Amino acid sequence: MDVTLQKQNKIAGANILCFIQMFSTMGFAVLYSSLVLYATKKLGFSEYSANAIMGIFGAFNYGLHLFGGYLGGRFLSNRNLFVLGMVLQVIGCYLLSSAQIDGLYWGLALFLTGSGLNVTCINMMLTQRFTPNDPRRESAFLWNYAGMNLGFFMGFTAAGYFQLSLDYHALFLFATLGNLIAIVLTGIFWRHLADLNTPLSQASGPKMRQRLAIGCVILLLLLPVVKVMLTHSEVSSYFVLGLGTLVLVALCIITGRHKIAAERSRMIAYLILTLGSLVFWSLYQLAPMGLMLFAENNLNLQLFGWHIAPQWIQDINTLVIVLGGPLLALMFKRLRAQGITIDIPSQFAASLLFMGAGMLVLPIGIGLAGANGLVDFQWIFWSYLLQSIGELLISPIGYAMIGRLAPQQYQGLLMGTWMMISGVASILAGYLSQAMPTAQGSTPLLTNPGYSHLFILLAIASGLTAVVLMLLIPLLRRLIGPVQAH
Repeated sequence: MDVTLQKQNKIAGANILCFIQMFSTMGFAVLYSSLVLYATKKLGFSEYSANAIMGIFGAFNYGLHLFGGYLGGRFLSNRNLFVLGMVLQVIGCYLLSSAQIDGLYWGLALFLTGSGLNVTCINMMLTQRFTPNDPRRESAFLWNYAGMNLGFFMGFTAAGYFQLSLDYHALFLFATLGNLIAIVLTGIFWRHLADLNTPLSQASGPKMRQRLAIGCVILLLLLPVVKVMLTHSEVSSYFVLGLGTLVLVALCIITGRHKIAAERSRMIAYLILTLGSLVFWSLYQLAPMGLMLFAENNLNLQLFGWHIAPQWIQDINTLVIVLGGPLLALMFKRLRAQGITIDIPSQFAASLLFMGAGMLVLPIGIGLAGANGLVDFQWIFWSYLLQSIGELLISPIGYAMIGRLAPQQYQGLLMGTWMMISGVASILAGYLSQAMPTAQGSTPLLTNPGYSHLFILLAIASGLTAVVLMLLIPLLRRLIGPVQAH
């Protein structure tokens, strides 16, 4: 294959991954926005237990990204692992539609094993299509992130529609549609999505088949393990937090032993920025848990004569990302054409400021609540708007950052670690949600003070973390280097 054809295949692969990402996200969006409501309203779980399950759901979804980063390209090609993950999600959604507790745990186990492993595959396939210093890399990730959020928009919108009639059976069957489309698109563009420069792609025939067999066995063994962990959420929470701590320690050791000084400095910067992002994601993950129940029970969901489903509130976030992602990519392109650089550490600090502001407007709205205690819809709107701007600054830039800061041999590991941070944050968000007042047997007037107090504390925590990162910006710039910091 000549160089020109290789370049064409790379660009075609990068373009189609945006659409594959969009459709593959729909099923996850349905579960992400509906699991707590499904568990409380259909299966009879308490809010405390539902938040615990949702915390584990998020933790395993994101935590398995680390495992996916290891499997993909070593035992299974990234495109093969992605398709297998989609198939598992389809089966999982079918079991969830049964509205039985056993179906819940096995369905979630299948779905999580699939979704947890295949997200890293998409990001690795996209990363492989650009050199580390290719200026198109960041734009590609921004477009990909916008496509993912368009998938979230479709999933959230459908989830809210079925939520109004509590038709969860039809909802989970609908969730399989996006997965099936993603499988078809991957098959059509199969040759454009081949792994590039991975250990598996360089292995001989017998070794490749051996690795394939090992990879399939690992997938089968994961299913009962994930199911058991889901049924013991408290133990699983400790396990995820412990695993996150071990990974952090391991990365510190790997960084300290890395012999190339410039790469070691960039890895130190990665660790600092990743720890700062943990605060952001812990607050962000409140959306399907504590904030979802706050919206369901303490928010006036009547808007212009329409009843708003709680899941539709999530569309505020997706619209900001879908519209803002391409605009941000265009803005970055024009600024760079004028010789103006974009600074990653500053973006991380700014994202935490926006998150803190998003938390702060909620107690203001609570203080202005009506006589029945219901908070006006505009306050949740402003909160999600501010949080979404913060997400736009940190998340797609964070993905692109991996290719710049990570040495080639650690890119998969650091990509998975970056996603695993969201898993640890999901557990922490579950704890924060459990600390919120329960609406069962109560009223908004009684629960509003507890919500207000916690939201203020979260705003302060986010703001203080932003200040710390601002103070560290000069150090981070030196660690990253004059070219790689932008």
